[in-house]
Amino acid sequence: MLRAQVQISRRLQADLLAEHDLALGSYDVLRHLGEAPGGRLRMNDLAGRVLLSRSGLTRLVDRLQRDGLVDRESCASDARGLFAVLTPAGRERLDAATPAYQHGVREYVLSRLDDADLRVFGEILDKLADEPAPAAL
Repeated sequence: MLRAQVQISRRLQADLLAEHDLALGSYDVLRHLGEAPGGRLRMNDLAGRVLLSRSGLTRLVDRLQRDGLVDRESCASDARGLFAVLTPAGRERLDAATPAYQHGVREYVLSRLDDADLRVFGEILDKLADEPAPAAL
């Protein structure tokens, strides 16, 4: 499982870097912000959605902010809370990179599976994405 994940991620990363100068982790952050209402998520919520530690996310958002793709805004209801907000330039970059990402997913994953494999693969992903039930004591 890890070998397949690493190989697919490396290929997607190489494509995104070559075509859009955008690392896969950066694309992931932009994608989550792009799907969020108003293009904004609390940093804690964003950290829960991406595969980074909170400190790793903070460093990545710092870089995205320096590149003009993301802004940070204070939370009016919680002085300690911060939002990451997709900028117009971030939206443009996300929109430009998404076809390359989707092409990579089709090329490196979906095209290698037949219809029966795809049905089973979808069922497996659904099971794995569900939160496990708490263990009985």
